[in-house]
Amino acid sequence: MTNQKCFEEAKKYITGGVNSPVRSFKAVGGEPFFVTRGEGATLRDVEGNDYIDYVCSWGAMILGHRHPAIISAVKKALKNGTSFGTPTPLETRLAQMIAAAFPSMARMRFVSSGTEAVMSAVRVARAYTGRTKILKFDGAYHGHADYLLSQAGSGLATLGVPASHGVPENYARDTITIPFNDIKALEHAIQTHRKELACVIVEPYPANIGLLIPATGFLQKLRALTAQEKIILIFDEVISGFRLEYGGAQTLLHIQPDLTCLGKIIGGGFPAAAYGGRQKLMELVAPLGPVYQAGTLSGHPIAMIAGIATLKALQVPGFYKKIAARAEKLVSGLREEADHFSIPLTVNQAGSLFSPFFTRGPVNDAAAARRSDTAEYARLFNLLRRHGVYAPPSQFEAWFVSSAHTARDIEKTVSAVRAAFKEMS
Repeated sequence: MTNQKCFEEAKKYITGGVNSPVRSFKAVGGEPFFVTRGEGATLRDVEGNDYIDYVCSWGAMILGHRHPAIISAVKKALKNGTSFGTPTPLETRLAQMIAAAFPSMARMRFVSSGTEAVMSAVRVARAYTGRTKILKFDGAYHGHADYLLSQAGSGLATLGVPASHGVPENYARDTITIPFNDIKALEHAIQTHRKELACVIVEPYPANIGLLIPATGFLQKLRALTAQEKIILIFDEVISGFRLEYGGAQTLLHIQPDLTCLGKIIGGGFPAAAYGGRQKLMELVAPLGPVYQAGTLSGHPIAMIAGIATLKALQVPGFYKKIAARAEKLVSGLREEADHFSIPLTVNQAGSLFSPFFTRGPVNDAAAARRSDTAEYARLFNLLRRHGVYAPPSQFEAWFVSSAHTARDIEKTVSAVRAAFKEMS
């Protein structure tokens, strides 16, 4: 069995051979490898090749693959069944843990994906305010709901245009897109559309255009303006929640949004997400209120028990400091090797996630990120793969370090980077 044969067979039945576009490796060239096993920080493909994994299921595997506590909890839960279509105590237990970590989430609902969480939170915001328009930031990805697949038109703050075929123009026109970290554009957009805006949705640390770092005071200004105009502020912490800190970016920043969306890590490797906020907002959701949202597999018992086991592991003192230090070691290696070989490289880091951009910095917004040399990134990706390192197969995805990555893994990765940059230069 080879990766190529697996891909050829997959394409006969699965559109493009993959179930999510970035997995096709189209952005970096070549064909994807097919995984048979994950262990710690390593993936193994059908040909027996091992890779140090910096994708970590797109951030979900903060503890690495096959963490003993999660495997044990899931095996125990499976003895009782897989899905019941009725409440279980596990849902309440995980909700209690999340509410303790995120005081802004006094009430919440579990769903199965980040897209569902964001879609539902926006619906709540529209119901509460009686307004329809949404403000988002250029380069942010909040799932594939029609009205969130929009991109900026021309001008300082514009109504969106569709970013995907099949999205009606009138859906995109309800979404306003502005640059991240641009206070002038933010003030202009809110001043212009304040009577129509139901919500502003933001990744506090955008990680879907590569990682961006919020400028000092930017998110605080956003919170102040939305509160002043009674616009709902939604923090999309699907990536940053439980990744940057146990209480997410809002804990680090000391900002309390009106609604929060979580995902990835709270499922412990299984499909799970959540949205929540203060009681008055969330009581608009059925069965208490008129906002409808439902899901057959919402609060799935296996995902709940895996999430509980994950959050328990994250509470170990020093956990976040340790993985951030590992990431910093790798980031320092990337920067030093790039300098040594005179390769223009800017690396943004926040805790255990980071992004290298093949451009001279700074990279503070989507426009700057798009100026990166994507061809150079593709070369790096393929050279690293040759050396047994699996980086995200796109310039515009963040890299993730897990607690399973060892000092030796980081050393091997820096050595692979050195070899790659030598060939690239």
